[in-house]
Amino acid sequence: MNRVLFCFLLLSFSFCHPLQDRFELDVKNEFLTQPFATKVITELDLKPLPNPVQQYLRYTGVVGKPRTTNFRLVFEELMYKSPKADAMVSSSEQYNFFFRPARHFYMRANMMGIPFRVYHSYSNEKATMEVKIANLFDVVNLKGEELTKAETVTVLNDLCLFAPSALLQKNVTWETIDEQKSRVWYENGSYKVSAILFFNEVGELTNFISEDRSALQDDGSLRKARWSTPVNQYKEFQGIKVPTYGEAIWHYPEGDFVYGKFYLKEIERNLESYPIQ
Repeated sequence: MNRVLFCFLLLSFSFCHPLQDRFELDVKNEFLTQPFATKVITELDLKPLPNPVQQYLRYTGVVGKPRTTNFRLVFEELMYKSPKADAMVSSSEQYNFFFRPARHFYMRANMMGIPFRVYHSYSNEKATMEVKIANLFDVVNLKGEELTKAETVTVLNDLCLFAPSALLQKNVTWETIDEQKSRVWYENGSYKVSAILFFNEVGELTNFISEDRSALQDDGSLRKARWSTPVNQYKEFQGIKVPTYGEAIWHYPEGDFVYGKFYLKEIERNLESYPIQ
């Protein structure tokens, strides 16, 4: 790349961040409009759930604590464009809300010294995805029903991994498979998605597999594929155990592709307002 152009891109990016501005504004609006009433989880609440899900909620420590209504997550990631590509180091911040499902995910990354910014927004039964290079050029700008269905799966995944008490909501239903697997169904408006949850003997959720998500391709299209997120390294945050390491995998007929490795750094629950930065 021409050195003058490269310096111009970096300089232009340093002055304004429209995707970050939009992310912060959207999150602030969620705090203004979302309800925050909480209920303490009891053993009685767990009774309708399949046995492995009951064990999971007991293991994570949600009994006797308020149900999660929202959370903030901070990750560090290694992202991969293709199976043989070098990792792109990134960091992200996201907010999820569970009474009226919403998810706002903002990622900062650099590739060969060039800054990338990614914003996934899911609210009011609509999802968008936008990727910008150096704050100037759109690399990806997606919306529509297929993306919204895919992001509904992502919302369900976040709920299962990081807000287990929210699995008690009325829009979550269950199918018993066996003592270490259960199918979960999640409904938001006209969108209904499912996944199979895998548990170990300890009670940890170890994997989430869904057939309802689509992968972004190089030409900008979305390709339906099996998606899984194996997780481990549970740690306690605010009295609740959650996994701190996970992978995101596309299972294509031609082979599996681990496109992301995620390291959880922070989690805060039941916030009442947008934190002052």
